[in-house]
Amino acid sequence: MKTIDPIGPTFQLPTDPPDDTHSTDAANLVRSKIDTLFKTEPDVISEAIESVQQEPLKRSKHQKFMADLSASGKPFATIQMEWHDYYQQLPDNEKHQVWDEFYSSQQHKPVFASQTAQPTINQQPAPFIQNEDTQKDQDTSKTKKPQSVADIKKQITGRVQNRAKLSPKQHLKSLAFGLGMGSIVVVILLFGFFNERFLAPFITPSRSVSSTPLILDAGATVGQDSRIIIPKINVEVPVVYDVATIEEAAIQSGLERGVVHYPTTSNPGEQGNGAIFGHSSNNILNKGKYKFAFVLLSRLEINDTFYIEKGGVRYVYKIFDKKVVPPTEVSVLKPVPGKTSTMALITCDPPGTNINRLVVYGEQISPDSNKNTASTAVKTDVTVAQLAGNPQSLWSRIWNNIF
Repeated sequence: MKTIDPIGPTFQLPTDPPDDTHSTDAANLVRSKIDTLFKTEPDVISEAIESVQQEPLKRSKHQKFMADLSASGKPFATIQMEWHDYYQQLPDNEKHQVWDEFYSSQQHKPVFASQTAQPTINQQPAPFIQNEDTQKDQDTSKTKKPQSVADIKKQITGRVQNRAKLSPKQHLKSLAFGLGMGSIVVVILLFGFFNERFLAPFITPSRSVSSTPLILDAGATVGQDSRIIIPKINVEVPVVYDVATIEEAAIQSGLERGVVHYPTTSNPGEQGNGAIFGHSSNNILNKGKYKFAFVLLSRLEINDTFYIEKGGVRYVYKIFDKKVVPPTEVSVLKPVPGKTSTMALITCDPPGTNINRLVVYGEQISPDSNKNTASTAVKTDVTVAQLAGNPQSLWSRIWNNIF
């Protein structure tokens, strides 16, 4: 009988085939498993430890080879490869000897392939490994502990939650930033667009107008100041007559001082049609205090009256027509057929835009228009292409630049 100790306990294999066929098959199966086991050499780290721990004079030739190899200072991968090549060249009986020595050093505790692939945490690093990279791996293996999926998930969740928490100082900074940006947006909307479209109807057309309706004294003396009075909408503002050109810049400049009489149309007390333009709504940051002079002009109806005072005379006009036209409809400046003396009040519509023009016509009923003189309107070769309008608002400028 031949005795082999491949995995701890001693197996006794018959040298002569037994009579029983099943026993023969079992013996052949064990032999094949043993042969398969011996094709894989013992763990290189454990083998190195075994060779170093053995006294030099008592080392076998395999242990001596490993001791010399481990002391060579070669990288771990090279040592592992050379040990593998050395073992594979050994005959089967010497391979058995290597395993016997290995089991003796392990106190007959078998080491399987799954265990030899990676050293366990409790294994001490081999003394022959001297290179820097391997030393780092050894230090890491000493300090790291296996972590479960639940532990890793808990660590990540904790880090995310800690990052999500803001200190009171950070909350204060965020609040200040939000309030600052919100204030900027409000200012832009308020002074660039909102005030012209939504605040304008609630603003008194003229700062000089009281909150009580205007009541005119028919016997009162009329001063030399030029002004227009519209009792229904409580308007009393100056009329500017000294604008000598129809250029838009000149008209806009005159509107800072009141409402402007078009120089190419008839004056009060003259035959023909006169025209007075006033703002319906303008940016409150722009110059002038008559930005909303005609904002309520649309409330006037047929048969309402308004007054124009000029040169110590009060001219009374009765409204007979009212319409909205595009800004290119310059024919509203011409005399009205069948009417001797008229006055057209013009403003932008809707308030705060330059889209259309609202025109309110009034016919002179006092003094008697038959006594009016001929028109002294300024003659010009310049063709009026468009009626004057509100200056472009911030919103209008942005819109026009984009589209």
